[in-house]
Amino acid sequence: MEPSSIDQEIAELEAQMNSVDFWVDKEKAQETIKKIKELKDKRDGVSSLDKGNAILTILAGAGGDDSEDFARMLYEMYDAYVKRQGYSYSFLHENKNDHGGFRNVTIEIEGKNAYGNLKNESGVHRLVRISPFNAQAKRHTSFALVEVLPIIPHVEQKPIPPDEIRIETSKSSGPGGQNVNKRETAVRIVHIPTNIAVHVATEREQERNKQKALEILAAKLFKLEEEKRKAEIEGRQISKTTEIEWGNQIRSYVLHPYKMVKDHRTDVETSNVEAVLEKGEIDEFIEAEKKL
Repeated sequence: MEPSSIDQEIAELEAQMNSVDFWVDKEKAQETIKKIKELKDKRDGVSSLDKGNAILTILAGAGGDDSEDFARMLYEMYDAYVKRQGYSYSFLHENKNDHGGFRNVTIEIEGKNAYGNLKNESGVHRLVRISPFNAQAKRHTSFALVEVLPIIPHVEQKPIPPDEIRIETSKSSGPGGQNVNKRETAVRIVHIPTNIAVHVATEREQERNKQKALEILAAKLFKLEEEKRKAEIEGRQISKTTEIEWGNQIRSYVLHPYKMVKDHRTDVETSNVEAVLEKGEIDEFIEAEKKL
C-alpha cells in the first residue's frame, strides 16, 4: 500500500470517528482507533526507512566468470554512485573469484536517503557483450541479482523467536583462503520458516557479526512482509524466489552490437554506457523509478 492510499484510509477512518454514533458500538470503535494507529505507524515507519541507510547485495547468476564479472561491474557502478552522492559504505560480506569477479558481495551504505534512492534498484540486471572469457569472442548474456534492504532501527525490529533461527559459525577467510584469525568469527543465520540465510564475516568479533546478521535478517523479513502486503493488495501470489534469468530483468546493459542501457520498467534509456557503469550516473533511472 502506497503512502498516499494509507493517508486516504486514515482520513476515511478518522471521518467515521466524527460521526455522532461512533461510540454506540464500543468494540467496533476501539477496533477503528487501533486500525488508525497501525496505519499511522506503517506510514511513518516506511517514511523514516526511506530516509535511512541501506544494505545492498549483488549476487551473480549462473554463468561462471561472465556473470561474476558482471557482478563486479555492478559493484563498481554502485561504488561510483555512492561516492558521487557523498555516501560511505562498508563491506559486510564478499565472495570473490580468481579473476576479481564477485560471486556475491554485500555492503552497508550510510547516508541520507540511501535506502529511498536505491530501493528500486532491487531486481535482475542483464548484461550483453562480447565475452572476455571466451576464446572465440562470442556474444554472451549474463545476469546478476541486486537486493536493497532498509536498516531497521532496533526499536522497530520485530523480535524473532529463538526457535525460528539456526546460527552457524566458521572461521573468517582472507584473500587466497587464508584465515584472518583462528577463532570462528564468521556467522551464518538461517531463518527456518522462510529458509532465508544471512552471512556476515567482516567484523573481528563473533558477537558483532551475529548482531549485524540479525539486523540484515530483520530487514529481509521486513521486505518480505512488504512484498506480501503489496501482492495481497494487487490480488496476486508472491513468488518465493526471483529467478536470475531471462525475462525477469529490470534493466539491460548492452555493449554489443550497439551500446545502450535501458530500464524495462520506465523505458528510460541512454547510449552512454560508460557514464552509467564507470561513473555511476544512474540518477535518471532512479528518479524515474521513484515515480512508478
